[in-house]
Amino acid sequence: MAQFQLVMHAGPTPGKTFPLEGDVLTIGREAGNAVTINDAEVSRKHSQFVLQGGKYVLTDLGSTNGTFVNGQRITGQHVLQPGDTISLGEQISLLYEAVVAVDPNATMVSPAAARPAAARPAARQAAAPAPAPAPVPAYAGQVPASPDPHAAAPAAPAQKGGLPMPAIIAGVVLLCVVCSCVSFLFYVDSNALWCDFFPFLFAGACG
Repeated sequence: MAQFQLVMHAGPTPGKTFPLEGDVLTIGREAGNAVTINDAEVSRKHSQFVLQGGKYVLTDLGSTNGTFVNGQRITGQHVLQPGDTISLGEQISLLYEAVVAVDPNATMVSPAAARPAAARPAARQAAAPAPAPAPVPAYAGQVPASPDPHAAAPAAPAQKGGLPMPAIIAGVVLLCVVCSCVSFLFYVDSNALWCDFFPFLFAGACG
């Protein structure tokens, strides 16, 4: 079975497949080639495929319109890779592909059987019966006791102690003003300076 093949993308028979079987193959317009393409763009013996180390090596055989791989014209040997596009001139385009071998005698295994046992979904277990709801207590002529009146009430959030800073500053300033006034009055009284500082209060006494 062929390991590689050519699929025509552009040319006289688009979609046609050409299996590559053999160590040395030629492609051209003549009927004696392994791959025959009857088109004016193709020379009688256009290119040659040589199998080396499991890969085909492509060589142009002096064709008139040239041999191209992925858009580049080859002038010597070129090792082909699956997926390469081979062009013969400007009109013929072939895709080089690898053929995946399939053993027809192989037993097909279903995907479910191929999965390991651990990966298979476990069988659903029978659902356990739901527990019966608890009976609602009935009060036969009795009223349930009220909550304990002595139960501790939630403590109120503690308030932060102390006066704010602006009130403290105002108190200090007021205290300083009072002290200054008392000292001034004491000085005036001790030196009998009332007429000097407060003549309007002692107009009759001050001569």
